[in-house]
Amino acid sequence: MSKYGLAGLSSLVKMDQSDYTTFAIGQDITKLGFDLSQDSTILKNLPSPWAETSRSEVEPYFTLPRSILTESIVPPPGPCDNKIQSFTDETLFYIFYMKPRDTLQEYAARELVARNWRYHKDIQVWLTKDSNVEPVLISQDVEKGVYIFFDPHNWEKIKKEFVLHYSSVQA
Repeated sequence: MSKYGLAGLSSLVKMDQSDYTTFAIGQDITKLGFDLSQDSTILKNLPSPWAETSRSEVEPYFTLPRSILTESIVPPPGPCDNKIQSFTDETLFYIFYMKPRDTLQEYAARELVARNWRYHKDIQVWLTKDSNVEPVLISQDVEKGVYIFFDPHNWEKIKKEFVLHYSSVQA
């Protein structure tokens, strides 16, 4: 029977070969005599079992003095509303599409709405009216006009004629 591939995996799952199983799954460090039940110093001093062969420097365990942690020295970050207003539309779209379910997505959506962009719930894209063409009101709830759509797949603005139902747009 081969020790590699699916045949080797089945013996690993069955825990037949103790050496291969230990190598693949790992070893319980408490069996080596380390007591990890309390706040021991081993976790602070042992960055890795392979630390001597590591090419990157391991950050030492440290604590910050209380004088540095006071709010008077390091001010808390300001609200995102102030900075997000200076972003371009493309940056706001990036934040909206790349930060789903994040507070930044909400800020980006609010700023896009403030810039007269609206999110179409059915086709799931942002759109805004073309300022050069006045839309024609078809009914109380529907208008036809030229709109600028932001295509998130090609990352570009597309201008086209469109019939807009107000119920499909989220303000």
